[in-house]
Amino acid sequence: MKLVILDRDGTINVDSDEFIKTPEEWQPLPGALEAIARLNHAGWHVAVASNQSGLGRGLFDVVSLNAIHAKMHKAAAALGGRIDAVFYCPHSPDEGCQCRKPLPGLFEQIGERFGVDLKSTHVVGDTVRDLQAGTAVGCKPHLVLTGKAEALRGQSLPTTFPPGTVVHDDLAAFADWLITRAAAVAPRPAP
Repeated sequence: MKLVILDRDGTINVDSDEFIKTPEEWQPLPGALEAIARLNHAGWHVAVASNQSGLGRGLFDVVSLNAIHAKMHKAAAALGGRIDAVFYCPHSPDEGCQCRKPLPGLFEQIGERFGVDLKSTHVVGDTVRDLQAGTAVGCKPHLVLTGKAEALRGQSLPTTFPPGTVVHDDLAAFADWLITRAAAVAPRPAP
C-alpha cells in the first residue's frame, strides 16, 4: 500500500495560534486539497496525524472536531480527493501521553491500522515535531514551507530537522515531487 501521512494545521489548512475551533475557522491552504486528490489518483492513500491539544485545553469538544473533519473530508471529496483516516492526539502538552508529536504514538497507530511498515511512507508537515514523530518510526521526512514553516522561506534548514528532510514550497509541490518521482522509478512493462 502506498501511504502518505500529512499533518493537518499549517499543511492542509490555514493554521492559527488561537487554534482551529470550528468548521468556519477551518480553511484549506491554496492547492492543498487538489494535491490530495492528485495523490489519490496516482494511487496514494492519505492519512492525517494531528496534535489537537485544544481538546485537552477545553477550547473545543469532540463534536466540534468531528464537524471540522467532516468539512475537510467533504471539501476534499468535492475535488475528487479522499483522506482515508484522521488520527489525532487530544492531550494537552503537560499530560505526558505517547501520541503527541514529536512522540511517535499516532504514527504507530497508523501503521497498525493500515497494516504497513512505515519505512516506505512519506510524512509531510510544517514543523520539526511532525517530522521527528514520523522519522521515529522510519518515515521519510518532508517539510512544507507553509504554516509555521513559512518563516523558513529563503533560509537554510535548521539542524534540528531530521537528516534527509526534503523541503517543498507547499503540499502541491510535494505531490508533484512524489508523483513525478514514483513515475520515474516505476517498472516498465516488457515489450
